[in-house]
Amino acid sequence: MKIFLDDIRPAPQGWKLVRWPQEAISLLMTGAVTNLSLDHDLGDDKRGTGYDVIIWLERAVVDYGIVPPKIKVHSANIAARKRMEQGIFSIERLHRLR
Repeated sequence: MKIFLDDIRPAPQGWKLVRWPQEAISLLMTGAVTNLSLDHDLGDDKRGTGYDVIIWLERAVVDYGIVPPKIKVHSANIAARKRMEQGIFSIERLHRLR
């Protein structure tokens, strides 16, 4: 399954659109997600950002041995994009060390 987290953009064909981090996390917990594309700013920071998914995945790799999907960031927020990409690097490194 390919997951596209965004509040405005439509999902590319073949991708499942989710609007909130918790929706993405719930699908990641199934183990069926092969690809994940994340936006950072989702319109309501109280409900979370794309970075919250990165934080959850980082913990899940360490605590539960979850195999991370292929992850990319499509956010226009440059500073958040860099932080998220650093998180992805960390997730990949932690997964290799397991």
